[in-house]
Amino acid sequence: MTISRHITEYAGLPIAEFTSGSAPDVPAAGHAWRVRSESYKEGAFAELWARFLDTVDTAEITALVVGYWGPSERGNANYPVALLADAAARFPKLRSLFFGEIVLEESEVSWIEHGDIGPLLAAFPALERFDVRGSEGLTLDPFKSDALKTLRFETGGLPAGIVRTVGASDLPALEHLDLWLGTGEYGGDATVQDLAPVLGGERFPALRRLGLENAEIADEIAAALAGAPVVARLESLSLALGALGDTGMEALLSGQPLTHLRRLDLHHHFVTDPMIERARAALPGVDLDLSEREDPDEDWRFVAVSE
Repeated sequence: MTISRHITEYAGLPIAEFTSGSAPDVPAAGHAWRVRSESYKEGAFAELWARFLDTVDTAEITALVVGYWGPSERGNANYPVALLADAAARFPKLRSLFFGEIVLEESEVSWIEHGDIGPLLAAFPALERFDVRGSEGLTLDPFKSDALKTLRFETGGLPAGIVRTVGASDLPALEHLDLWLGTGEYGGDATVQDLAPVLGGERFPALRRLGLENAEIADEIAAALAGAPVVARLESLSLALGALGDTGMEALLSGQPLTHLRRLDLHHHFVTDPMIERARAALPGVDLDLSEREDPDEDWRFVAVSE
């Protein structure tokens, strides 16, 4: 799982790491810059961010990764939304932003505490890619972007309010949407009904890659996808990381055709061997990922990423 270790590239670029103790001697252009605090002191990220702005030619940066910002206490001086928004004019070429690239040794995913991330989207209207990890306290109002092509939320439990916000947003250029829905235990209370604007196919006309992942309700989602209009225009569909079982797989195979898909990613699942063989036979031309099978007889089906 990439959530257990820091990414080494982002938006097709190698990572240049700017931490409390080091600044790499590399050109600003051609790298995705990660700013990551190594201190638990309140205000440490603000100090690090100020040094970053003074050290690196931010006018050349196209991809930015914001890592650990300190103790997870909403409203404290470490939460960096305002810092980034205030410095937006210094990043005229920024097109990709990963907010919260925090790994397990720094914080459990469901302990990454957030607030309102709307100011980031308002400050950087030219963003083409926006990734967010963590969801505790996360808020976002519906927004409009003519530039955004990729939107991803990595969580152990994505609140229904965020799912509804995505469905109500105006994103005509959106090609790739990933929602890690998670479990109710960690705030993932979205239902299939909350996904209706996405599944309806009209909301995001450019959508080609859809991930409804890490979902406790994977079987219910699969049943909804069996007749969802959005599926016909997709090139890639993912229900990976979730609790998909035979019921969900039966729904997928008995529903609308999936043979047009280039890729169907179902890795980490609870599907039995006979149903796996049936899927492979039904989808011979599809890149079908059925790896990481968990015990189908397990009484408790679990998602790959929760706490």
